[in-house]
Amino acid sequence: MQIARHTVASIDYTLTDDDGNVIDSSNGGAPLAYVHGMGALIPGLESQLEGKRKGDALKVRIAPADGYGERDEQMVARVPRTQMPKGAQLELGMQLEARGPDGGQVVTVVKLEDDAVWLDANHPLAGVHLNFAVTIVDVRAASAEEIQHGHVHGPGGHHH
Repeated sequence: MQIARHTVASIDYTLTDDDGNVIDSSNGGAPLAYVHGMGALIPGLESQLEGKRKGDALKVRIAPADGYGERDEQMVARVPRTQMPKGAQLELGMQLEARGPDGGQVVTVVKLEDDAVWLDANHPLAGVHLNFAVTIVDVRAASAEEIQHGHVHGPGGHHH
């Protein structure tokens, strides 16, 4: 069976940046199982997996536009410390959840000043080329319930 919309694909993968630093990997854990065509993966990787079969292995380089997007410097903001939680022990690289009119958003502390904190709302991998080494472990048809819920159920997936 080939990976196509509404199939469940299980993959082993290692994600690295252009310097070869490992960003994420399924190595040592269970394969990643997802319902193909439901937006569970970044678009560039999902399109590269289309049509692949159990046992196939591939290496792909995903451009930022097909991954987590380009960096947008307008998403870096200086926030007065008075707007931060009282007594918060802030550190560079710390991630916080900011609440706004559109709901919650994860931001990263990128600069600390005496009276302000600089927060970056870009995804940490925005602007980064992503290099995936992937092996297809299994491909099967998704159940009607998995398609309806948009995620895998049972082993390797969600349990209700």
